[in-house]
Amino acid sequence: MVRQPILSWRGSLLLILLFIFGLACAKTPNPLVLPIYATLTPEEQIPVNPESQATSVSYLPYVRRADDISILTPTPNPPLELPALRTEIEQYVVQVGDSLGIIARRFEVSLEAIIAANGINNPELLSVGQVLVIPPPQPGAPGEDFKIIPDSELVFGPLCDEFDVGEFIIRYDSFLRRYSQDVDGDILNGIEVVERVAREYSVCTRLLLAMLEYQSGWVTLANPEPNSRDFPMGWKDTRYTGLYKQMAWAANNLSRGYFLWRVNGVAAWLLADGSLAPVDPSINAGTAGVQQVFALLYDRENWDRAISEQGLFTTFSSFFGYSFDYSVIPLLPADLTQPEMQLPFEPGIIWAFTGGPHGGWADGSAWAALDFAPDVNGCAIRPEWVTAVADGLIVRAEYGEVVQDLDGDGNEGTGWTVIYMHIASSERVTAGTYLLAGERLGHPSCEGGFSTATHLHLARRYNGEWIAADQDVPFILDGWESVGTGYLYEGYLTRDGQTIEAWEGFLPGNTISRP
Repeated sequence: MVRQPILSWRGSLLLILLFIFGLACAKTPNPLVLPIYATLTPEEQIPVNPESQATSVSYLPYVRRADDISILTPTPNPPLELPALRTEIEQYVVQVGDSLGIIARRFEVSLEAIIAANGINNPELLSVGQVLVIPPPQPGAPGEDFKIIPDSELVFGPLCDEFDVGEFIIRYDSFLRRYSQDVDGDILNGIEVVERVAREYSVCTRLLLAMLEYQSGWVTLANPEPNSRDFPMGWKDTRYTGLYKQMAWAANNLSRGYFLWRVNGVAAWLLADGSLAPVDPSINAGTAGVQQVFALLYDRENWDRAISEQGLFTTFSSFFGYSFDYSVIPLLPADLTQPEMQLPFEPGIIWAFTGGPHGGWADGSAWAALDFAPDVNGCAIRPEWVTAVADGLIVRAEYGEVVQDLDGDGNEGTGWTVIYMHIASSERVTAGTYLLAGERLGHPSCEGGFSTATHLHLARRYNGEWIAADQDVPFILDGWESVGTGYLYEGYLTRDGQTIEAWEGFLPGNTISRP
């Protein structure tokens, strides 16, 4: 793991003094001056929200550039060969759960274009089985090539766990500092909401705070705009009111953009005004995640501003300094392999393989998870035990989730972590326990997240990034390798010529056990 160098305070002071000396001695700017950071004095620092005048406000120094000083170049990544935009008319058969908005986004065309192509009088009325004509997309100008954040600042990477969210939030006499809400029956304050969303979705807390500030000023303002109270991230959907659901929505869509970029699965962003912005192939996955969220929120003019150097990047810099100083390179080593893991249940106990590759957390993350279930219908805490797939330290056990850190350093943003979901609170392992492979950690249930039947949701992460169960790093349990089909929840486990297919329920063709 290599981290981009950060100047020590002595080095920074020396460079600044040399720079000032050079300005005093030179009549014209020297075009060969090396990149140097100039730190603003307290009087020069401009809060992101000038209305916030509480005496407790103390922004971190914001790095600015003189005309002859260029900002450090983010770590380069080779441009992707993006998928081509569709040029032909297609037909689509309406499925259960579809809406014109969902269909428009799937095919990267505006809602108005579909309405016009099909002569639809009432966009609210769709019938399952209805055949729609989908016109080809009409792209506008390409999006910015400006890189906003490194990949390791979108995911909950190695340098996120060391950030003290509480200490940062209480610096400001803000709405966030005084905020609390009921989340699944527990009263959480603002600090707890931010930390919970960050760890559940594996999205870095610094990014979430910068986005919250950019969207509503909640981090610094004592009295933000009234219309931001229900929708602080700007997603004005009544199903997503309150900080927890708003942040969860943002985290989910940050991940969606990130992993779409990772699998070369996006050519353009459909913006909130229906316009289409082709993606610049030279951006990185972290920047793609930010561009995706703002595409859902803004028209072209405001989207361009949000993803530029004057947008979220400036807010992040005002809080935390230059984002690429938090780079971890490479986040995923080229030769990454999974450590040895075993099936997550005790020998001789029959379970069912009920879910092939699907989202590690919600539907925006990589298809990092597999599902297993005991023989049960509906939701009930079962007597069967879920067991550790490998040796490692339990770093969290709450809200139905158990997280095991395989490198044992206590930082779930470094190395391999395993997520066990829907673990009943009764007889569940506690955080701080070190488990060996095969040792008991709890009983399967419906606790935590969303579940319609008792099962175990099992997923992997490396350096905070969800690792897909159907791509380059095989998910192998006792020699059984996960193979996806390209369809959500569908897949197989294969070993020595044997195949087990994922099916809902407890069937002869999907059962599996450890010897």
